[in-house]
Amino acid sequence: MLAPCEVAVKCGLPAIRAMIAKQLMTNHGLKQAETARVLGVSQPAISLYYRKIRGKAINLENDSEIRNSIERLAKRLSKGNLSNTEFISAFCDICSQMRAKGLLCEAHKALDRSIDVKNCEYCKSTTTIGCMRR
Repeated sequence: MLAPCEVAVKCGLPAIRAMIAKQLMTNHGLKQAETARVLGVSQPAISLYYRKIRGKAINLENDSEIRNSIERLAKRLSKGNLSNTEFISAFCDICSQMRAKGLLCEAHKALDRSIDVKNCEYCKSTTTIGCMRR
């Protein structure tokens, strides 16, 4: 049995990171090496994100709220005036949005067939997941 956090780490976070990388390169003119440095990953990882080989398990681009949050985060990252704490907070907020909207449910079901996604409200309830409490 997989906890929602495990699904977020396997599927959600790479999707978020891929969208941030794409934003940094396409809209803010950063090269792959610069993007890798900003995100704290390797340049080959950025290449995989950009070519949609990694971070493709969940399509977040169709959700305007998440897309806007990622665009704002990428803009702040491109300016270089974001502390680690601010980055973590913004990244976690995006993950919380993704979970609350049920965007991890199908990935969870694919990874753990015992999950009943139609009757599960775990991620959608902000009182059940500690990282979603504010």
